[in-house]
Amino acid sequence: MGSTTSPELTQFAEDVLKGLSSSPKQLSSRYFYDDEGSRLFMKIMELPEYYPTRAEMKIFTEQKAAICDAFTERTEQGHSGPQPGEEADANPGVPIDLIELGAGDGTKTAVLIEHLLSTGVDFRYEPIDISKEANDALEAKFKEKFPDLRIDPHTGDYFKVLDSLKNGNGRRKVIMFLGSNIGNFLRDNAVAFFRSLRGVMSENDRLFVGFDMQKDPRTIVAAYDDPQGVTAAFNLNLLARINRELGGNFDLDKFSHYAQYRPMECAARSFLISREKQTVTIKALNRSFNFEQWEAIFMEISQKYTHAMIDELAGDGGFEIDREFYNAEDFYIDSLWRPV
Repeated sequence: MGSTTSPELTQFAEDVLKGLSSSPKQLSSRYFYDDEGSRLFMKIMELPEYYPTRAEMKIFTEQKAAICDAFTERTEQGHSGPQPGEEADANPGVPIDLIELGAGDGTKTAVLIEHLLSTGVDFRYEPIDISKEANDALEAKFKEKFPDLRIDPHTGDYFKVLDSLKNGNGRRKVIMFLGSNIGNFLRDNAVAFFRSLRGVMSENDRLFVGFDMQKDPRTIVAAYDDPQGVTAAFNLNLLARINRELGGNFDLDKFSHYAQYRPMECAARSFLISREKQTVTIKALNRSFNFEQWEAIFMEISQKYTHAMIDELAGDGGFEIDREFYNAEDFYIDSLWRPV
């Protein structure tokens, strides 16, 4: 692939090779979010069927004060806030670095940022996104909307950016992983991800995670197989990305998107189905891959959760649940965790 190939592209190529050589075939959802993928996901979030964004936005809008208070709450020897007989400080909030993994367009986060700015809390916002285009747009948007905001974007795979978080500056890190993106991880991978986060966090730091809860299967399926075809285009864009970046010759018209929900597993899954027997060549891999008619490529899992599952994940990841913010109408939780 030549000496000019970036490490990210090399990893992309290796993961595509591994996935398409597997049985059954699969592609990693971590590669959905190039610039075009990010644009398509913005469209998905606007779809009437895609409830998770609205569910989390409802929590942020209605409970922003409580959320921000929890982010900046002082803790002394395991106790929270002023003790009986003590007066609260004029500005009780501790300084924080608000670090968002996979920030996207930041619409929901803007609700919290606006509240934090209004309270005079000392904070800095550090969004991380795989797409430079999305990061640049977010920075421009927030600089216009919040002229006083200290914003320091990071472009890259957040698995690689995490190491930079180890350089402690004495401020509380509040790491946000919203939109139920954790649902894209198989359970063992989710635990490993949380453990890696725990490794760059001090006991005073916090982790804020969005979880989409188990609900009516029909509601879930509609969110991942919209009639407008935006979700299908989002999945197919990964094949287009392979064509663009790795010299593939996927014919997108010869693949179709399919989604299902398995209530017993609390998991939605999406696939791309080969509509005919065909061979696809990828120049960067110097390989061809054969597809049988109706053969599936596993693209993504979207795990849904119960309260017991969240509690178990927190414990296995090295955390305990500090408090939860719940949208009962849409069965959605934003859970604040503290390291143990």
